[in-house]
Amino acid sequence: MIDHTGATVSDFERSKQFYTTVLASIGYELIVHFPASKTGRTDVAGFGENGKPDFWIYQGTPNQPPVDVAFRVSSQQLVRLFHQTALDAGARDNGPPGPRSHYHEGYYGGFVLDPDGHNIEAVFNAG
Repeated sequence: MIDHTGATVSDFERSKQFYTTVLASIGYELIVHFPASKTGRTDVAGFGENGKPDFWIYQGTPNQPPVDVAFRVSSQQLVRLFHQTALDAGARDNGPPGPRSHYHEGYYGGFVLDPDGHNIEAVFNAG
């Protein structure tokens, strides 16, 4: 079972704003931000639901290869909203919302690349 995951980003403030905007479309919020002065290493921010951060970004040299993170949502409509919100916030399209039955029956996802090229996805699993 995964408790949390994250990505290292090159421009912390830009990415923090990007994720704050994009993840709000699916009910996530910025829950905590620790500056480097507190962590002793780098700026970090945690996003999640119900007061529990489970997606983190860290200032530094971006992961290579870029990471792939999929956020589970409750409807195809939220996949579309996530995808459009991300594009409006400056993401690059990496696969428009739609069925991806090659993953499994009922898989509906939309893919974008964040400012550092990380693949970020919203996915709805029907059935």
